[in-house]
Amino acid sequence: MSEHYGAAFFGEREAAVYDDHVAEMFDPAVVTPVVETLSELAGGGAALEMGIGTGRIALPLAERGVPVHGIDASAAMVAKLRTKTGNDAIDVTIGDFATARVDGRFALVYLIFNTIFNLRTQDEQVACFQNAADHLDSGGHFVIELGVPDLQRLPPGQDVFVYAVDARTMSFDVYDVVTQRLTSNHFVVDDGRVGSYPVEGRYAWPSELDLMARLAGMCLRERWGGWKREPFTSLSRSHVSIYEKP
Repeated sequence: MSEHYGAAFFGEREAAVYDDHVAEMFDPAVVTPVVETLSELAGGGAALEMGIGTGRIALPLAERGVPVHGIDASAAMVAKLRTKTGNDAIDVTIGDFATARVDGRFALVYLIFNTIFNLRTQDEQVACFQNAADHLDSGGHFVIELGVPDLQRLPPGQDVFVYAVDARTMSFDVYDVVTQRLTSNHFVVDDGRVGSYPVEGRYAWPSELDLMARLAGMCLRERWGGWKREPFTSLSRSHVSIYEKP
């Protein structure tokens, strides 16, 4: 995520409505399994969140006693975090999480809710894995949560997948299978006006992420179909992958 990316797609306008637009992701039924797993993997050590945003996971994780540091390119998203109870327990570095360094070593680095897709080139994603490995203690873990690209749902020649439509929102993804570029488009009707919130990135398959981990000196420890540790299968629409630094 470059500084330009943070400003272009997660600026003040987006930060002001982000929590409302993804309100279902703040439901305790969604958050609790994530926090429990991350707390277990931290094992009493410190955690680094890449793409900390408005603190959806960092705040409840810190409440459990896990020291949390964050990196994010969007000053506007971090400013939203700073309005919330418990934010003073979390240090945040403004910068590109593919390259930004913070002091110290961590038992856990995590990058969830599709955030690695925000890095728009393979080189940036490879650099992100290396940056995670450089921040980890020996035996530490790097956790990725990503959706599986919906390409198997598209007939040949079609590049648009509509994944959410209701009375006030419509969301769809546009895929470029040559470059693996992905544009996620979100339209929201609010008080009679239509707001557009596009996000561009690059999708990657689980096997490609595994190779990135190997290049960074890490290996896959576990992969689940979700935070409740469901088996990962050919029909899974997302995955939680845990990499370990020897």
